[in-house]
Amino acid sequence: MTAVAEQAHDTSQIPAPEGSVTVTVKILRFNPEQDTEPHWESYDVPALPTDRVLNLLMSIKNYVDGTLSFRRSCAHGICGSDAMQINGINRLACKVLVKDLLAKKGKPTTITIAPIKGLKTEKDLYVDMEPFFEAFRAVKPYLIAYGNEPTRERVQSIADRERFDDTTKCILCACCTSSCPVYWSDGSYFGPAAIVNAHRFIFDSRDEGAEERLDILNDAEGVWRCRTTFNCTDACPRGIQVTKAIQEVKRALLFKRV
Repeated sequence: MTAVAEQAHDTSQIPAPEGSVTVTVKILRFNPEQDTEPHWESYDVPALPTDRVLNLLMSIKNYVDGTLSFRRSCAHGICGSDAMQINGINRLACKVLVKDLLAKKGKPTTITIAPIKGLKTEKDLYVDMEPFFEAFRAVKPYLIAYGNEPTRERVQSIADRERFDDTTKCILCACCTSSCPVYWSDGSYFGPAAIVNAHRFIFDSRDEGAEERLDILNDAEGVWRCRTTFNCTDACPRGIQVTKAIQEVKRALLFKRV
């Protein structure tokens, strides 16, 4: 969809705390009940440098337009709910501080906010996450063990735990997957997040389902679709080496070794 003309709003009712600066927040709005195309709407919002972008969205929703739609939950960078494009980059709104977006030398600051790409926009910044979670479920992201249940805990060495430590950090925010050009062009690709979560169990010494997952990811829409652009690694708010994890899964397939 192509964005149409920009609309401005009166934001004088938003409280301005002492020490605040005014920033222009441009949001790509879309209401399927009214709009045929998304359009930009502009809000001049007083903000403290220590505010998060999520605070600005809450100010707009609470004082200007209650119909503004976006996901949020913990507001501490753990739940992954508030993933969106902020100044063209996939980020969590609760982790980005206003001070890091302020223009230099006192110039006016504009912050653009749009929904993440590759997933259907349901309303405003709210996207349909079901295709993302469908791919996640498809790689069997859980411990698989055969035979009788053990009589004691499954002991794991520190080295074995470190083997997949990085990929345990995924919070399923979809920042990596929705930053992937392959995923934009073909939604049937599993996407980086699904592969990361497969990696977490493929390399777990307690798991016995590695071959099953590798067979799944050896599909035409699996790991071989990755073009190693590193967009996913750059977008991850948890600092996971996503591209590295994907390459390790490729190597496991090539050499049949975990």
